[in-house]
Amino acid sequence: MPEDQDLKYMKQALDLALKARGRTSPNPMVGAVVLDADGAVAGTGWHEGAGRPHAEVVALDEAGERARGGTLYVTLEPCSHHGRTPPCVDRIIQAGVRRVVAAMIDPNPRVSGRGAARLREAGIEVTTGVLEREARLVNRAFVTWITQGRPYVTLKLAQSLDGKAATRTGHSQWITSAEARDHAHRLRAQVDAIAVGIGTALADDPLLTARPGGQPAARQPVRVVVDSEARLPGAARCLTGPGGPTWVAVTRRAPRERVKALEAAGARVWVSPGDGERVDLAALLAHLAGQEITHLLVEGGPTLAGAFFDQDLVDEVHAYVAPLLIGGSEALPSLGGRGRARLDQALKLIDVSWEIAGRDLRVYGRTPRRFLGD
Repeated sequence: MPEDQDLKYMKQALDLALKARGRTSPNPMVGAVVLDADGAVAGTGWHEGAGRPHAEVVALDEAGERARGGTLYVTLEPCSHHGRTPPCVDRIIQAGVRRVVAAMIDPNPRVSGRGAARLREAGIEVTTGVLEREARLVNRAFVTWITQGRPYVTLKLAQSLDGKAATRTGHSQWITSAEARDHAHRLRAQVDAIAVGIGTALADDPLLTARPGGQPAARQPVRVVVDSEARLPGAARCLTGPGGPTWVAVTRRAPRERVKALEAAGARVWVSPGDGERVDLAALLAHLAGQEITHLLVEGGPTLAGAFFDQDLVDEVHAYVAPLLIGGSEALPSLGGRGRARLDQALKLIDVSWEIAGRDLRVYGRTPRRFLGD
């Protein structure tokens, strides 16, 4: 089949994969298109969530006998192992397709290359690498989780035009418009967990739920509070209000009675290793990854944001910039930490885009990552 046809149908498969954005974790988002032997679309499908049929199976079931002698386009190499569902390669072989086109090889060591090999052994022609970079970016959280052993980290910044997150008195609600805040809630609905620092938790007492359009999302993220000394009060809204579970990261210096009080209030407390005064963020991310958290949204305050930034743990940024001037050397900046000493050391984001959200400007960009093909 001509190369432009491969691109056309792989693009369709990628669009299908995105229909399940925010619903498949810890599984990747996958889309599939089946052409019959004459090159007409016979079936389409996407993976709707962990434990649900994989995209290939959905598309092949829709195609039925028309799949025989046809072509299957899929955004990720078909699996060859038993997980929550049976191996997809068995169903593909049974369907009698002539050719399989996969955008990328699965980075999961349990699969990587094995699915393609099984298909070739069965006499099926296999092509890989069609729109591979696009497929990696669709599943950047999954790829990061599998290859780096940590969640993909999105940093959300809300600031005035002069880079302030709050006034010198700590007043911050609301810098951005209702439209910008709704966009942020839609972002919350797509991640596995939201993290804030104890400063934000004490100052704002946030609920930390996803409420796009003012309505609670069907799937609520885990709420993570980075709280070195276990100062979060048991009456905090993130503990008493509706939403996902609340996990609190503390250090060994946290008083035992405060830790017990948090646990009694329903929090799951994780103790950072070592004797440092601050929570080890790399260790926290590894712990979250072990709990199948593949995508973390960092929202809370300049101190936590700066710590993630200083340790090169930020993978992408959503910055909401309001047309306000706050001023004052004592006003809180949106990004704290040590920062960069020289401009040539500044983080240069890629895939940058801008859009208007109400009266505000939303700026998006990614940190270049080799494991994502950058």
